[in-house]
Amino acid sequence: MKIVKDGYSLIVGIPTACLVLGFAVKTRCPATATALFAVGLAGCLFMLYFFRDPERTPTCGADEFVSGAEGVVRSVEFMEEKRFLKCPAVRISVFLNPFNVHVNRIPMSGVVQAAGYTPGRHLFTMDARSSEFNEHSSILIAGEKTRCLARQIVGPVVRRVVYWLEPGERVEKGARLGMMKFGSRMDVYFPADEVEATVQRGDKMVAGVTVIARLKPKAGA
Repeated sequence: MKIVKDGYSLIVGIPTACLVLGFAVKTRCPATATALFAVGLAGCLFMLYFFRDPERTPTCGADEFVSGAEGVVRSVEFMEEKRFLKCPAVRISVFLNPFNVHVNRIPMSGVVQAAGYTPGRHLFTMDARSSEFNEHSSILIAGEKTRCLARQIVGPVVRRVVYWLEPGERVEKGARLGMMKFGSRMDVYFPADEVEATVQRGDKMVAGVTVIARLKPKAGA
């Protein structure tokens, strides 16, 4: 299993810190030392699991788009996306739990038109306002027939998401976009007059594989 390099510091750092502390107190308090050793081992194993990066290959058609995140669909909403798409959009929100794969995937093939990070608040990601007001990254991709906006959103506790794309880069559907380092929400927007959602609240997603939307027939004509 491939491990994301962004996790190496935690995978190594947690057991190292626990070992150092454990040996420092071992003579005076053996029970505490044993507990620290156990915490270090458990922490290392969990971080290895958390930063896993399995291979994913989309098998859908050219006019279908895949989920950018692994987790559960919490909402499918229509709204005006004024900053990037600048049109009425359908927004599909996927929430992750600590046991989901946290590597994000690219929903559609195309060219990265914009990629940036926006500072902001740290509301709980269950709050609908978090999509606009929380600290987040935004990646706009333009394909041959439509566009999509992928947004990684940080929460109130751990506040780090990373993306590995640059403006002007050609990307393929299902390829790696970045990672939520304990982030818990990803929103994907499509122009509402060109794309229709194929999922609903409660559906389980596999990043880079599960189809979340498709091009409307008239848009592909």
